[in-house]
Amino acid sequence: MNATPYLTLIPLFEELQSERLIVRPYRESDTQALFEAIAESRDHIRPWLPFADAHQTVEESRDWIIHEQAKWLIREDLILSIWERATNRFLGGTGIHPKNWEHRYFEIGYWLRVSAQGHGYMTEAVQLLTHYAFSSLTANRVEIRCDERNVRSAAIPRRLGFIQEARMRNHMVTPDGTLRTTLVFALIPSDLCRPLNEMPGDEKQRKTLPDHFVHRL
Repeated sequence: MNATPYLTLIPLFEELQSERLIVRPYRESDTQALFEAIAESRDHIRPWLPFADAHQTVEESRDWIIHEQAKWLIREDLILSIWERATNRFLGGTGIHPKNWEHRYFEIGYWLRVSAQGHGYMTEAVQLLTHYAFSSLTANRVEIRCDERNVRSAAIPRRLGFIQEARMRNHMVTPDGTLRTTLVFALIPSDLCRPLNEMPGDEKQRKTLPDHFVHRL
């Protein structure tokens, strides 16, 4: 693939919508909602995410949003907020992290506020971003990584048909100082139309891809 000469000129979106969600870049007006969601969820996200003890003031959250807006403009990172369409309630965060723009290699990350768990919101959001990555960013690889102990997080790529490619022992240090085993899941374009019986893994690991993935984008 040819190198992208000017990353800032890569067209992106103002928002993405699914049946229940709006996924969009953060705005300064989101500051209070972000601050409150993290405050409510600190104990829940602390084992997995390094920012659990950040955002101690509204000003800190606003500063973080401004920095992320700058990264969006230069296409360094594509951090996104998740909102419930029916109520305009802030649900959590996600993002498409460019690992290599030239190769079109991206990673998706996510977190959900504790009071929004159990409704399938994050699966819906990640499905939306995965489809966007392949259809609009012409991704060659979309990856999701998570701590092996984070069962809820690992269930999302499995549910969406991602292939588990690795289990990396003692891969990195967690926020609490312990070593973690990292699971690596990925999709590449050829996975999107691969027959079920040709997918890696045993029978229990093979997942049917969502309908809108089962064609070559």
